[in-house]
Amino acid sequence: MGQKFSAVPAPNWAWTPQTLILKQIMTLSKAFVEWLEVDEDQAGQRLDNFLQGYLKGVPKSHVYRLLRNGEVRVNSKRADPSYRLQSQDRLRIPPVRRATPEEVAAVPPLPVSLRSEVLHEDEGLLVLNKPAGVAVHGGSGIRLGVIEQLRQDRPDARFLELVHRLDRDTSGLLLVAKKRAVLVALHELLRHNRMEKSYLALVQGQFPQARQRVNLPLHKYMTASGERRVAIQAEGKPSETLFTRLQTWPEATLLEARLLTGRTHQIRVHLAHLGFPIAGDDKYGNYDWNHQLTRLGFKRMFLHAARLSFVHPLDQRPLVFEAPLPLPLAQILTRLAKSGLGEESLAPPRRVRQKQE
Repeated sequence: MGQKFSAVPAPNWAWTPQTLILKQIMTLSKAFVEWLEVDEDQAGQRLDNFLQGYLKGVPKSHVYRLLRNGEVRVNSKRADPSYRLQSQDRLRIPPVRRATPEEVAAVPPLPVSLRSEVLHEDEGLLVLNKPAGVAVHGGSGIRLGVIEQLRQDRPDARFLELVHRLDRDTSGLLLVAKKRAVLVALHELLRHNRMEKSYLALVQGQFPQARQRVNLPLHKYMTASGERRVAIQAEGKPSETLFTRLQTWPEATLLEARLLTGRTHQIRVHLAHLGFPIAGDDKYGNYDWNHQLTRLGFKRMFLHAARLSFVHPLDQRPLVFEAPLPLPLAQILTRLAKSGLGEESLAPPRRVRQKQE
């Protein structure tokens, strides 16, 4: 993980009542400063993500404190957590104790192991079938996300970065790059709409169009309580989704949603704005309808990343991945059909597969 240049002894801190917090932090410390040089594989990562992977066992809050205090330096200068590392950048890492292998092993894993959810792996990328309820990365109130667990499970991996994101309550296909060049190439495919990403969504009401292209700009903002939200606004970023009707009931419709852009909460907000909120969406959905669905045993949002297709950046192979519909989602479709509401089949273009959980 980079080249170590030198080790400088850490200072002896004198104890005073005012240094209580500092003393607590220093209990994590090693006795030297480290200097690292960024190589090609590490280039392109955000500084905060790199540090969280390198400083194993150090709390995320402490990593950000080191950055805020300027104790981590890039080319002898302070750096923002979002700074993208460049090849041959020189990093100063202050004295801080990493977790031992035994301590890393003792960290509680995610409720669902990701090892059984790897659908494909090669030298450049991983394709996972992410379960619902699992965040893609750690954050406020979340100890470990997908990327943190992968780095914990693969301590010798030089590069592991999310190619894109899925909401915590969205299940399905998630790409992870194992090389910097692959990450850059896949981002280019996404930027130029050369990666097909399709989702399955159950929405309230009868969707009137067999096929509808929606182009509505999205604006991301934070509420006073700190909640992240997205709204349709003229000054927002261009956002485009193609919806295809697959199956309908008197009170619900199963849709395929193909992302033509990749904005935060794009499918959810577009559908809510059209008047067809996603089942189980507790942010943009219909509370009363969601409550009715719980009586059918439905306890999550019905949004599933079902299909990905793109050309592999390393060998130019055309790749197509499909994630079967999780059992709880397949069951709600069965219960809708048996609930006495009736059903009208609209000949879906692709069979909806079921996955046993």
